[in-house]
Amino acid sequence: MWHGYYFGGGWWMLGLGILFWGSIIALIVWAARRGGSDRSDRQGASSDKRPIDYLKERYARGEIDRDEYEQVKRHLREE
Repeated sequence: MWHGYYFGGGWWMLGLGILFWGSIIALIVWAARRGGSDRSDRQGASSDKRPIDYLKERYARGEIDRDEYEQVKRHLREE
């Protein structure tokens, strides 16, 4: 009745299915590893910064005004 074919596609369809799903899994693994390495690179770069560097960045972005900048800067130097 099936004439040597399974599910109407034959063995080549089984091979293509395995190739397709293997590629999908490999892509997911690659993306997870790449995302993890980017995250560790960013953490490594940020650990080199000192608190004064963060303060300068906040001031440059306009998140804090000059008075607050000077106050926190004095406080950091006291420590």
